[in-house]
Amino acid sequence: MAEEIHTTTEEPVRTTETRARASGGTVAKRVVYYIGGFIIAIIALRFLFLILGANQGSGFVDFIYGLSGIFVAPFVGIFGEPTFGVSYVETSSIVAIVVYALITVGIGKLFTLNRPVN
Repeated sequence: MAEEIHTTTEEPVRTTETRARASGGTVAKRVVYYIGGFIIAIIALRFLFLILGANQGSGFVDFIYGLSGIFVAPFVGIFGEPTFGVSYVETSSIVAIVVYALITVGIGKLFTLNRPVN
């Protein structure tokens, strides 16, 4: 029986760790989206608490009302707010969510206007 000998040559494999770095415009866009998303989330919690009739005596609920009140204030009084027992639909919160979402997307897009399209 003939014995076969296999030889292999090992070639050095070059591995370069390349990390894609985000441009300054992309980072700024992400920051704007994060801040806008935080504001929208706080207002959405306010809307949810109001529609479910959450206890304003609770520390967390009071904190959310106080924090979100700053962002909802410019939109108070645009539409009526129907009341259902202890809960009511705060339409100013809905308007605020829509307006802040549009502003967030608009400002975010401004940072990447000159980026080439792939």
